[in-house]
Amino acid sequence: RLFRVVSKAHRDLLEVNLQNGILFVNSRIDREELCGRNTECSIHLEVIVDRPLKVFHVEVEVKDINDNPPVFREVEQKVLISESAPLDSHFPLEGASDADIGVNSLLTYRLGLNEYFTLNIITKNDKSILPELVLRKSLDREETPELNILLTSKDGGKPELTGSVQIRINILDVNDNAPEFDKPVYRVVLFENVPNGTRVVQLNASDLDDGVNREISYAIRLILPVSEKCMFSINPETGEIRTYGKLDFEENNEYEIQVNAIDKGIPSMAGHCTVLVEVMDLNDNTPEVMITSLSLPVREDVQVDTVIALISVSDRDSGANGQVACSLTPHVPFKLVSTFKNY
Repeated sequence: RLFRVVSKAHRDLLEVNLQNGILFVNSRIDREELCGRNTECSIHLEVIVDRPLKVFHVEVEVKDINDNPPVFREVEQKVLISESAPLDSHFPLEGASDADIGVNSLLTYRLGLNEYFTLNIITKNDKSILPELVLRKSLDREETPELNILLTSKDGGKPELTGSVQIRINILDVNDNAPEFDKPVYRVVLFENVPNGTRVVQLNASDLDDGVNREISYAIRLILPVSEKCMFSINPETGEIRTYGKLDFEENNEYEIQVNAIDKGIPSMAGHCTVLVEVMDLNDNTPEVMITSLSLPVREDVQVDTVIALISVSDRDSGANGQVACSLTPHVPFKLVSTFKNY
């Protein structure tokens, strides 16, 4: 009767044994390729016989098996979160997809063990679900700049299939750290009369923040005591302090320089330090001799040890540089006697 299959579509998938009429699978059937995500999937065939001519309609239903695991679109998802984000903040993630249908495509999610986030599931209007992160512990970029957490999805098939994606969380910086100097007090010793522009000290401050929040500008806030002869200048970029003017021990033998380090965050934060400059004396002053009293003329019969003149001698330098020794022209009938301090 010339038994034959005349359907053109999907004819390679199924074949009929012309001897016994058994319909058999000719090649592997992939329901997802054949019908996509349609709930019902069938292959329709038309079989014809002659003498008399007759047409038979054959419908083969293709049932789903759990042969597709959940798949994430990317191998890694990046999430940007500010370190100042409040607790209970929600951050949506991209869910997985499963080419299967029905229970085989019902997905559940599990978040890798961590101390900062828990997982929340949102059910959308189309009954699909979307995972999201929920912040449970405050973030600190300086302590933990980045987190890597594994998100795993499994379907409802038996046996169940799983897929996973790496969640890479970058913690964004906020200006929550003030600049800090290497030490709160710097001590420097300089000789007086050093050339103008002599380097005093190199300050160094650092900021734990990131980006513009860690960029630092240096400034002198106050110099004590105030001097007209000597000032100090600071390089705002490097923190190097140099003399500006002339150091004079006899005017001031110690200076206190108060310095600020200010970052460029908004709002900015400042750190503070003190530079103590001790000025060392040089022997740059000559002794000064003054006749404070003089008895003239002197009689030739005046008694020995009669005071002829009262002389004061001083030197503006300090220590050994300010100690003076006095002497008279030799071979004269006079002598010097120290009375009190510099007399």
